[in-house]
Amino acid sequence: MSARISDKILQVAESATLKVDAKAKALQAAGRPVISFAAGEPDFATPPAVVAAAVEALKDPKNFRYTPAPGLPELRKAIAAKTLRDSGLEVDIDQIVVTNGGKQAVYEAFHAIIDDGDEVLVPTPYWTSYPEIIKLAGGKQVDVFAGADADYLVTVEQLEAAWTPKVKALLFVSPSNPTGAVYSEEQTRAIGEWALSKGIWVITDEIYQNLVYDGERAISIVEAVPALADKTILVNGVAKTYAMTGWRVGWLVGPKDAAKAAGTLQSHLTSNINNVAQLAALEALTGDQTPVEEFRQAFDRRRKLIVGELSKIPGIKVPNPKGAFYVYVDVTGLLNKEWDGIFVGTSLELADLILERCEVAAVPGEAFGPSGYLRFAYALSDEEILEGVTRLQKFFA
Repeated sequence: MSARISDKILQVAESATLKVDAKAKALQAAGRPVISFAAGEPDFATPPAVVAAAVEALKDPKNFRYTPAPGLPELRKAIAAKTLRDSGLEVDIDQIVVTNGGKQAVYEAFHAIIDDGDEVLVPTPYWTSYPEIIKLAGGKQVDVFAGADADYLVTVEQLEAAWTPKVKALLFVSPSNPTGAVYSEEQTRAIGEWALSKGIWVITDEIYQNLVYDGERAISIVEAVPALADKTILVNGVAKTYAMTGWRVGWLVGPKDAAKAAGTLQSHLTSNINNVAQLAALEALTGDQTPVEEFRQAFDRRRKLIVGELSKIPGIKVPNPKGAFYVYVDVTGLLNKEWDGIFVGTSLELADLILERCEVAAVPGEAFGPSGYLRFAYALSDEEILEGVTRLQKFFA
């Protein structure tokens, strides 16, 4: 007799970041003063011009109808312009599929190229949804780990050691969620040339490419190695850069056969995404970019604040992130000890402890790979950052 629920779905883990965030919000709703560093979500309001564009779109009845499944042509044209500007890649609009957020773009990218048993090299730590998406596509994830001492950046030598003839794709993410690490142009080119020499696909998640600091630039792997373009799928969206997480507009860009495959999947999965949200995204990409720079500067200030304050806690290592809005702290120096009468052996246990004792929510390293780390998203106010980290400083003093 077959199982009541699909085995494939039962093997998919719940999003750890959303789970921690939901727990924090439930405690807040119950009246506890929890400060949550869990969700990767800007606390800014979506720029007014973007909201105004959505209001105007609501006045036109044509936006209440079905539109092409791969996205509105005018939005795909704007995405092509952004891809050329920021990723150095010239594409046609039939190489672009607009999706319900970046997560759906990642899902469709892997499903477009991965068959059962194909291996995918995944630099670790990784975003919590990648393993589940790869699993649903029938692939096998091969972790390639780089710790805090390496600034969470994997090397060609590590990739070569992990490679087998079953490897079909490499996941490349810069800036990274959860670490905020950014590969240099030289590192990116070396990895791109290695992938090219192996003839494998590259899926590159560029959702944070405009959120970089200290004069860094997150160079796209297809700009560093243009010959890779025929076997690379770029994933992006407006969620992080424009404070539009809830609008659910992402996209993928790739060779025409891969984009067509993803578009076919989407035609059965969701059809077109919300037209009003697409027109809001069009305004975001083509309108005044001043708010984007203001957001970036605020994140940079918060980055410096949280790194400086976390660094005051004995027993942890705090690499300086160069992008995104996360700091990934090595907490191995706090493990295998008693804190407030409780023995803590893993970062999962440590995260539970600080939520209960300090009313501070962070996501444990188990969500992103090995134990021994905590991810703090600094996408909240300076005052909340300072209060949250001060609680930790006092607790671990």
